[in-house]
Amino acid sequence: MSNDPADVLTDVDVTPYDALLLVSFGGPEGPDDVVPFLENVTRGRGIPRERLEEVGKHYHLFGGRSPINDQNRDLLTALRADLAEAGIDLPVYWGNRNWDPYLKDTLARMAADGVTRAACFVTSAYSSWSSCRQYRENLWDAVEGLEGAPRLDKLRHYFNHPGFAEPNVDAVLAALADLPDDVRDGAHLAFVTHSIPLSMNDASGPPEQGGGAYVRQHLDVADVITRRVAEETGRTHPHELVFCSRSGAPHIPWLEPDVNDHLEKLHGDGVPAVVMVPVGFVSDHMEVIYDLDTEAMETAAELGLPARRAATAGTDPRFVAAVRDLLVERATVERGGEVARAAVGSTGPMWDRCPRTCCSNPRAERPALCGSDPVPAYAAATVPGQAVVVA
Repeated sequence: MSNDPADVLTDVDVTPYDALLLVSFGGPEGPDDVVPFLENVTRGRGIPRERLEEVGKHYHLFGGRSPINDQNRDLLTALRADLAEAGIDLPVYWGNRNWDPYLKDTLARMAADGVTRAACFVTSAYSSWSSCRQYRENLWDAVEGLEGAPRLDKLRHYFNHPGFAEPNVDAVLAALADLPDDVRDGAHLAFVTHSIPLSMNDASGPPEQGGGAYVRQHLDVADVITRRVAEETGRTHPHELVFCSRSGAPHIPWLEPDVNDHLEKLHGDGVPAVVMVPVGFVSDHMEVIYDLDTEAMETAAELGLPARRAATAGTDPRFVAAVRDLLVERATVERGGEVARAAVGSTGPMWDRCPRTCCSNPRAERPALCGSDPVPAYAAATVPGQAVVVA
């Protein structure tokens, strides 16, 4: 199968969609936003304000501003240009889970603009409650009670789309090339993603597939990238999946090892250098610029361990084109057509509609859009035409 999204689909008809919605996490835009933003993120968890203020210090190191909103603005600009170049006349909207522009406000504007059906691209590539189902719950909340709410279809997971994998391959190659010559060949690759509770990883993906989809998907794309790097360099670099940004109570087990602990182990094992690959993130989120560029780099410097951080996909043209590919692919499917779905690795292309029991909410049952179940009768009047899961 071709790794070039342009070779996968040539049909640029995107009906039945009359809009594309970029769905993301959101972040503070200035110092006064930091604690209110963190209150949004942690609402319902009983975290004291003092703890939020402590976490907020990470943001204040960067002027109280998260990079994510600017990165989404850049992605919006790139998406609009890419769609226009492909001859696709489609408005692109943007809504966040935790900060302005909020999803609810964006969906209200879309309804006022007469949008009837939108494809949703979420800036999170993997399966778990926090990285998939919670966004689907957010979409439910955003359209509940909204007169004229558009029908929403979430585009499939894309962690193994070549348009995401290949920019990461090139980023690793560039980071390796930037290491000193005498340590480059022995460098290890540390693929980094956001830690989540073990129970959340266990519940990720459909239970009949054994759970653990979050870790399994990361390992799959990490293997793909490592093999592709070996093809380009002639050398297979040892690699491991590690984690950052643990934020739960100490007594609750989360995915490990932490990236800083991993760096210490590598140094103790005599590894000469490391490249950190933030494969769990699509752009340079706060977890990347603080947890990796600041904290982990400081750890590496204290150890005397040469380290580089690979770039994220960001607005790489191949990643932007992958969004278009996913949009055209899903539109073709919704019209009853057949498509060749681009995917690398062993997992294969992911589903269009999440299974009913996939990635259960760890705290309470919540309705969610974009699943495999039909709309329940009680919701039909409020959310006409939606696909809903009530787990």
